[in-house]
Formats: sequence, C-alpha cells, structure tokens
Amino acid sequence: MGVIYDQVNLFKKKYPTTITWWRLKKHAKVIESHLNPGEFVQYAFPGQKNSTFSDVFSTCIVAITNKRLLIGQKRVLFGYLLTSITPDLFNDMQVYQGLIWGKVTIDTVKEVVEITNLAKKSLPEIETNITEFMMEEKKKYAQSIQE
Repeated sequence: MGVIYDQVNLFKKKYPTTITWWRLKKHAKVIESHLNPGEFVQYAFPGQKNSTFSDVFSTCIVAITNKRLLIGQKRVLFGYLLTSITPDLFNDMQVYQGLIWGKVTIDTVKEVVEITNLAKKSLPEIETNITEFMMEEKKKYAQSIQE
C-alpha cells in the first residue's frame, strides 16, 4: 500500500464514525500520481467533498503535503478530480460541528471547498494540521515577496 492510503487507514481506525467506505485506494492513487518531485504527504484524511451531510457518495481524500493541499477523487466510471490549494490562494477555513458529524469549509481565492461527514472528534486534529501548515507556508511566502 501507499503512504497516503496507510495514513487514511490510521485516520479511519482512530475516527471510525467518519463516513467514507469506498474507493479509498483509488482516491489515494490519484493524489500519489500528482505528487511533484521532492513533495511528500504530511497528513491525510478521508471525507465527503460536498455541501450536504446526506450525500455519502462523494468520497475523497484530503492530503497535506509539504507544499500544498491536495484533494483527490476517483470517478466511478472513468476519470478523476484533483483540487490543489496552494498557500498563497488559501483565504480562510471554517469548522462546523453538528449533532453527529462535522464539516470543514476551506475558502480560497477561486472557490470554496467543503469536506463533510467527518467524525466530531477529528475536527480539532484536522483544523490544527491544516492551519499549522498554511500559516507556516504563508510566512515563507510573505518573506519571499519582501526579498
């Protein structure tokens, strides 16, 4: 298995109430095929890439690499979707905790990405990993502009 799939399995074991039950290996392969030379995955988790909690067929994997945030989703019949969010395009993030599941909304310059049906207990860990990565990279980006 790949590193991404192993990290997703660890997340699923730690937070079993997250709803993602199919095609995780295929989603992980989409992300692995788009990693650039020198890029590695620091953290990965599964979720549903949609805006409603009732749609459970939009499973995806979100991976934080050392350079960007990738969201990979293998289509059922053919093709795939890949969303790449670089730190310079990241605006804001919102975390919502509902009665059963939670949702993370990532606001970028171009779009808003929503990852739903996440275990409530996983929300602080996900928020911390995304925020820490983006803040560190934005600092580096700001320093490179000033120079």
